[in-house]
Amino acid sequence: MFTFLLVVQAIVAALLVTVILMQKSEGGGLGVGGSPAGFMSARGAADFLTRSTTVLASLFVLLSIVMAVIASVRHASSDIDTSLVKSAPTTQAPVTAPATGNADPLAGAASAAGNGSAANGAVPLAN
Repeated sequence: MFTFLLVVQAIVAALLVTVILMQKSEGGGLGVGGSPAGFMSARGAADFLTRSTTVLASLFVLLSIVMAVIASVRHASSDIDTSLVKSAPTTQAPVTAPATGNADPLAGAASAAGNGSAANGAVPLAN
């Protein structure tokens, strides 16, 4: 049903563009009243194009509203499919301290070598 209405809306949109492009660009538009001229005279053709523009535009808006309602009703709350999710391992290897025995990994090589000059956070000088 939705696909059918979508195709109908595409056809209505194409017809609406065609009818709008066939009209004169000199004003007048949708607000012009009827004239006593014949149906397919110059003025009658303009009235026909104006009326068909009104009908096609109304049909386009109506189809848009109907399709929005159908799409919102058809869209049910979706459940997340967890069938492809891998479970994480339950046990992890314990984190060990570095072999140097230094608790501060950012202290640098001078602290690890036993040089106390960098123990207070100062940068050691080159020898």
